[in-house]
Amino acid sequence: MLLSRVPFFATAGLAACLACAPPAFAARRVPPPPVPTEAIRIVAVVNGHPITNEDVDNRARLFAVASGLPMSPDTLSRLKPQITRQLIDERLRMQEVEKQHIVITDKEVAAAIRELEDHNHMRPGDLRKKLESDGVSFTTLVDQLRTQLGWTQVLRQELGGRATVSAADVAEQQRLLASQVGKPEYHVGEIFIPTEDKAGNSAATGFANTVITELRAGAPFPVVAAQFSQSQSALEGGDLGWVQLNQLDPQVAQVVSEMPPGAVSNPITVPGGIDIVTLAGKRQIGNDVQTMLSMRQVFLPFTTPLNPQAPTPAQIQLLEKAKSISASTKSCEQMETVAQQVNSPRPANPGDIPLEQVSPPAFRDMLEKLPLDTASKPLVSPDGIAVMMVCSRDQKNAAQMSAKDIKDQLFVQRVDLLSRQLLQDLRSQARIELRQSTGAA
Repeated sequence: MLLSRVPFFATAGLAACLACAPPAFAARRVPPPPVPTEAIRIVAVVNGHPITNEDVDNRARLFAVASGLPMSPDTLSRLKPQITRQLIDERLRMQEVEKQHIVITDKEVAAAIRELEDHNHMRPGDLRKKLESDGVSFTTLVDQLRTQLGWTQVLRQELGGRATVSAADVAEQQRLLASQVGKPEYHVGEIFIPTEDKAGNSAATGFANTVITELRAGAPFPVVAAQFSQSQSALEGGDLGWVQLNQLDPQVAQVVSEMPPGAVSNPITVPGGIDIVTLAGKRQIGNDVQTMLSMRQVFLPFTTPLNPQAPTPAQIQLLEKAKSISASTKSCEQMETVAQQVNSPRPANPGDIPLEQVSPPAFRDMLEKLPLDTASKPLVSPDGIAVMMVCSRDQKNAAQMSAKDIKDQLFVQRVDLLSRQLLQDLRSQARIELRQSTGAA
């Protein structure tokens, strides 16, 4: 699981805006350290199917590229035992996919890749070029996505009728929330590392400490969660959403209740493994009024990165085009039309955006003061130029979960529980042979 299928940042809209935090693959271009060339050898065999040192090296490099951090060979070496275990688990998942005769087509994989490119503001084919330029086999990503898509279908089939969250289930959760108005709830992210025995727990703790060091150095939590967490929340970049303490393991709840927002926990021992958690925010149930912006945007990409001291003639021409769009566009409907006409690679409608979460402050101040249905001046970034328009500003109580939000949360909880149980069963029944001392089993 390489990248979250929802944006890495606070909201989908914020991720799509020009001035929000950079996406994972657009992070600092720090190529991973070269992996020494060595003969291909088998490091593990899962039910007769081999995993090689080349598979492990590619996955390590993929993480280094996705995190954007300058990782030393020593750091990557410490990650490899857990990467080996992750590849073993992925092989078990894929074998179950094949056993159930589930076929993930090339078209489905291509759609998932395009979704990743859209989220990271890339043109079609750019993701492959990016990975291969950093020495990562594109097959590594394809295999991850194929396993992820197939395992999701396995879980849906296993759930059967339980996959449907009933109206009564939603109503009961709404009743519980109504009875807890004013009590705290927490926006939590998690990375779950499974273990099976004391030896595995020791290896997982060492791995967790390495990951925590990288997180505290600036590695994006959702990227790390999507890469290494063995919980279904990894599909959401580790995001558990807004939860109450009684929805968490008691050990995790104790830590979360004492954490400041933005902190990353130490390893937390929980049933079946180790958790690493981060706290994105804290609020009272039923009481979180925010200013929500409805917006439209047009983005004009540069073909080459901008040098502010020496813009190319094409970039200067693009700026003039952006100025014309800014001067002539008078409504949000017109902004959408213009976005289609210029084939803007970013969505014209980035979705509702909480004003309080927009950063940097200067950009937030601009959006707060920009008159409705008035195009902004061109906003220039290294990769292109955006023109933005605020369509509405509405006060919304973000702490009031919709029926759909509740339904989605209950479904994810059921899927996560089933995923952990099913994978544990597959491991207990599997023939797993390690060919070197990795601490992965």
